[in-house]
Amino acid sequence: MQAYRIKSFGESPILEEIASPAPAPHQIKVRIRACGLNFADLLLQKGTYQDTPDLPFTPGLEIAGEILDCGAEVGDFSPGDRVAVFGGHGGLAEEGVFDANRAVKIPDDMGFNDAAALLIAYGTSHIALDHCARLQPGETLLVTGAAGGVGLTAVEIGKLMGARVIAQARSAEKLEVARAAGADILIDADQDLRQEVKALGGADVVYEAIGGEVWKAAFRATNPGGRLLPIGFAGGEVPQIPANHLLVKNLTVIGFYIGGYLKSHPQVTRRSFETLIDWHSAGRITPHISHVLPLSRVAEGMELLRSRASTGKVVITP
Repeated sequence: MQAYRIKSFGESPILEEIASPAPAPHQIKVRIRACGLNFADLLLQKGTYQDTPDLPFTPGLEIAGEILDCGAEVGDFSPGDRVAVFGGHGGLAEEGVFDANRAVKIPDDMGFNDAAALLIAYGTSHIALDHCARLQPGETLLVTGAAGGVGLTAVEIGKLMGARVIAQARSAEKLEVARAAGADILIDADQDLRQEVKALGGADVVYEAIGGEVWKAAFRATNPGGRLLPIGFAGGEVPQIPANHLLVKNLTVIGFYIGGYLKSHPQVTRRSFETLIDWHSAGRITPHISHVLPLSRVAEGMELLRSRASTGKVVITP
């Protein structure tokens, strides 16, 4: 089978033929129909992701497809089942083996591309806003990087939860994508984020994916008693958080990483995934996929993420 392989960090991965893997007793083997790209795939290439496996390996965190085979200890799935899997790696290939406890069945009316764009981005936003931050109807939610893979889902889910959503993104085109997802107020990245949000009454919950100066501005625009979610640092700078400001304003900073939750809170993540699939079937959420590319064009897909030229998700279809 073909797979996109990372053999050394800092060098371009290559597409090559490798042996088709056999599932371990606790694993399922999947014919991969779609793989959603994530910013973490760029970090995997550099070897800086917190869950980087040993070399060589196949990147690709989330996939959708059909089960080809099941290990002897797998009882919840059967060959032929349609599944979405948050595997952590192994997705950029024609076939893959994944732990069965990382998979969830998908209905026949859900396309594989949508399923591969659902678990990480929507799961991150749903668990962060609902389980962690306890976002309430009528509160103001600020989402930075609001046209990106996770940011756009935070806009959509925040609106579903009844919040007033302020979306910050770079360019009128990206802001229009955020508006279509439900954003009430749009702020261009060139505007003074702190000043604009403060003029709107401040933010009760901040969903922050950029870091650096954007985090600092969002932090200072958060209302007393607010909750801040540092979701990522796409801008490259991990901010330092002044504890004295937390004290004076009674702020709460909630760290959230869905990969860690999958291990420490598996029931929370599974309930979230099942909820999201139900919402999709009911037409309440619709993944925004800006690019669909074949396995031979993975490098192009990665560059779309690196240059922030995509909106929503980039999906690879082996």
